[in-house]
Amino acid sequence: MTWSVEGTYIEACNCEAACPCIFLSPPTEDDCRVLVGWHIDKGRHGDAVLDGLNAALIAFAPGNMKDGQWKVALYLDSRGDDKQKAALQGIFSGADGGHLANLGPLIGEVLGARPARISFSESGNRQFRFEVDGAASTEMEAIQGQGGGTTEIKGHPLAISPGYPVTVSRASHLRIDDFGIKCEVGGRNGFFAPFAYQS
Repeated sequence: MTWSVEGTYIEACNCEAACPCIFLSPPTEDDCRVLVGWHIDKGRHGDAVLDGLNAALIAFAPGNMKDGQWKVALYLDSRGDDKQKAALQGIFSGADGGHLANLGPLIGEVLGARPARISFSESGNRQFRFEVDGAASTEMEAIQGQGGGTTEIKGHPLAISPGYPVTVSRASHLRIDDFGIKCEVGGRNGFFAPFAYQS
């Protein structure tokens, strides 16, 4: 099945900014609890059109993320029909190949995959809000860099969005409470970037 998706990805975790896990270093606490969200601007999976839909992932890594044993759960935009939800699950689980399939060896347990109401909003390409109803939410703003610009990291080895620099942000809050993964922090790490995946 030929597919492609592109849009904006966000990520928030319980590490201090910027999260050392992306450099294959240990997390700033004993573990890493993370929410990853994707908003699709343009996407197709066979004859299923995915424009405007969202997907999300929560994950728990018990130590250094490069050592694996992640516990993960996937959320599929409840606005999609059955064909669209199946496409989202295939793409964002890595089951249908593409970049996210590379994460497979790091995953120790899949806790579940279910539809959810997922909301995504951005303001001036520097502030983002993302919520998975009943499971997780975050709000972040880009950290101000030199000359009032943003701060970016590119070429890091644990990239959710390869080929694009991530903008380093600080999340005013991160809340996760589902499938036994819990987190409630503020002022911690956030990233956002464009993404483009294809089969």
